[in-house]
Amino acid sequence: MASKKIEKIRTKRKARVRAKIFGTEAKPRLSVFRSTLHIYVQAIADDMQRTLLEASTLSQELRGTLGQLKKVDQAKEVGKLVSKRLQAMGIEQVVFDRGRFLYHGRVKALAEAVREAGLKF
Repeated sequence: MASKKIEKIRTKRKARVRAKIFGTEAKPRLSVFRSTLHIYVQAIADDMQRTLLEASTLSQELRGTLGQLKKVDQAKEVGKLVSKRLQAMGIEQVVFDRGRFLYHGRVKALAEAVREAGLKF
């Protein structure tokens, strides 16, 4: 478990990042959360206060295919899945919300996979 100092730093970072971005139905906020084992992504329309879609390493489409992949590669697969689902909904642009996490490692891999699959942010 993280120390109180680290939690305070993460909370401040999340508030700082979150204050600058806002998602709409046409351009949703792509919110990322990563735990030690999994990575989760939500497309959120803040103007409607609604989650448009979600995907994670626990998603049914990916569950059997992620077996022996490294965590960074799993994040890439989740990014491709999110991009595919959003494009099926007719959404071409998103706002990326890394939350309290640094743009590094799994978060960066997920963002780059979303970009490569055709979404813009």
